[in-house]
Amino acid sequence: MSTNDQGRDSADGDLSYAVAVVRTDEGWKVSELDDSALDSVGEAVTAMRGLRAESASFGLLNIDDDYFIIVRPVPGSVKVLLSDATAAVTDDIAADVFDELDIDVPDIADEDLDDTAGWPEGDLAILADVGLSEEVLAVVCEDADLWASEQLQSIAEALGFEDELSDAVDGDGDDDDYED
Repeated sequence: MSTNDQGRDSADGDLSYAVAVVRTDEGWKVSELDDSALDSVGEAVTAMRGLRAESASFGLLNIDDDYFIIVRPVPGSVKVLLSDATAAVTDDIAADVFDELDIDVPDIADEDLDDTAGWPEGDLAILADVGLSEEVLAVVCEDADLWASEQLQSIAEALGFEDELSDAVDGDGDDDDYED
């Protein structure tokens, strides 16, 4: 993990957040989702579908700054990506990603987790149509030197919504209507 803890402090000690990212005619809009989006992938998908965005939209979930999940509802299904599959061994929302993908959670003993390198699981092409290639997203996910918040910031920088993400996470964002 990075030694740079900038942005990792929060008043209540909770490092998790969930945001919706929507591309509009004016650019990217990022807004914090309700805390229930951090309870399960289903809750995050429900929150994203509730936006009724007519253009590209996806949710970014930072879980305790340990790993992240990207959720992207599409007609009739949902695309998901978990940045570190080993998290599913001990964390319910990460295991939800495996349920959504209809695959088994990795069979790794708790005592072996620290010695097991993480890997991304899910759709690495989840953001390809908005400008982030599968290869670049794989590199971001596999960078074990970065906290999840730093990985998400890298994604935001690559797609051009880094300021909007920072504003939303820091509580300076607005809750504009996302409908185009």
